[in-house]
Amino acid sequence: MQDAILDACVLYPAPLRDFFMRLAVKLYQPKWTDAIHEEWIRNVLKYRPDLTMAQRTRTRELMNRHGGACLVTGYEALIPALSLPDPDDRHVLAAAITANASVIVTFNLSDFPAQTLSAYKTRAVHPDDFAASLYQSEPGQFVELVKLHRQALANPPKEVEEYLATLAQCGLRKTVTLLQHRFGEI
Repeated sequence: MQDAILDACVLYPAPLRDFFMRLAVKLYQPKWTDAIHEEWIRNVLKYRPDLTMAQRTRTRELMNRHGGACLVTGYEALIPALSLPDPDDRHVLAAAITANASVIVTFNLSDFPAQTLSAYKTRAVHPDDFAASLYQSEPGQFVELVKLHRQALANPPKEVEEYLATLAQCGLRKTVTLLQHRFGEI
């Protein structure tokens, strides 16, 4: 099972975070840091003032509890020696190095140049490409986890079409195309 750092942009919005947490049950080991948590929580509270810090703290605690060996620590000393287009992203690369993560799952691919990351035996992957690769490696298990995820949505529940539309809105268009071929199983 591969280790994957989930960048803050993948942990917000909630449907995307929940989707990747559900896949983590069987298909990969998610990794993040307290700094990544702080970043996604800050963005949620900025754009969703109706939510509280207490609610987000609970989500964070549940993620840490159910994410297995998810929390990366001891990476901070690496940050000053790293060079990325956006210096604020160095903590993500430092966490990937410390965790020996093969991928950093992020929408911000230009912030993580392939040439820089290859020196650390990791690479940046778009969330859609990451999800599609998980599907390709274990299609039956992937579809079963997606079905369980959709069925767990109760507030409000989602029919398959609505569920797939939500994933597409979150940027998972390739993954949705793959899942449409398994529509009756979701």
